[in-house]
Amino acid sequence: MNFSPRQSEILQAVRDEGFVSVEALAAHYEVSPQTIRRDINTLCDHGLLRRQHGGAALPTNFRNAAFEDREVLQVEEKSRIACAAAALIPDHASLFLGIGTTTAAVARALIGHESLRVVTNNLEVAEFLCRNPSFEVILAGGRARNRERDFIGESALAVFRDIRVEYGVFGVGGIDPDGSLRDFDFDEVRLSRLIVENSTKPIAVADHTKVRLAPTVRFAGLGELHALVTDRPLPGELAALAAREGVELVIAEEVA
Repeated sequence: MNFSPRQSEILQAVRDEGFVSVEALAAHYEVSPQTIRRDINTLCDHGLLRRQHGGAALPTNFRNAAFEDREVLQVEEKSRIACAAAALIPDHASLFLGIGTTTAAVARALIGHESLRVVTNNLEVAEFLCRNPSFEVILAGGRARNRERDFIGESALAVFRDIRVEYGVFGVGGIDPDGSLRDFDFDEVRLSRLIVENSTKPIAVADHTKVRLAPTVRFAGLGELHALVTDRPLPGELAALAAREGVELVIAEEVA
C-alpha cells in the first residue's frame, strides 16, 4: 500500500506525539476535518493507527500492521541504518538476521558482500540474499505468517538455539529510557533473545521512532549489545548508558 505524503506525515506525527487531533491536523494541512478523518480511516484499516475520540493514536499492538504496510514507513531512515549496519559486518562473516522491515533493509545492503553465512527466519531476507551465489543462506522453518513474511514457532527457534554466529542483527519494537529492549509479540521476543545469546556481536537496528516506546515484552538490555544503529542521536540518558556499557553507537544521520 502506497500512502499519500499527508497520510505518511500523519502517521509519523502520531508516532512522535502519541496522539493527534483531527482539528489540529485539519488546520495544519488546511483541509476539512472530513478529509483528515478519511486519512485516519485509511491508516486504521491497515492496522497502523487506532481511532480515539477527536483524533487517532498508535494501536496497542503496532505489529498487527502487515509487513508491506510497515515497509513504506521511515524508508529513508531504514536505508541509512541498513547501510551503516552492513558496514559493521565484514566479508566471510556468519550472522543471524531477524524478522522485520529494518532487517530486510539490512539484507539489501549486504548483497554486495562476499561469502556470508546467513541464518534467518525472514522469508524476505532469504529470498533476496539467495541472489548472491557466494552466500550460504539457512532459512529457519516453522509456522509461516503470511502478513509478516516470516516463520515462527519451535522449529524456527530450534535453529537459532543450535547455531552460534559472529554477528546477530535484529530490530526492536521499542527502547525504554532505562535501556530495556522490548517488542510486542512473545514468539518474536523469544527469537530475538536467542539472537542476542548466540551471536558474539549482537547488533540492534532501530529508527528514532522506536526510542522511548515501551512495548509489552522485555527481551534484552542495551548493555548486552555490541552496537546499536539508529538514525538520530539518542536522548542523553540513553547515550550515557551506551557509553558506560561500552556499546558502539552508530548514528546514520542524513547527509546535508
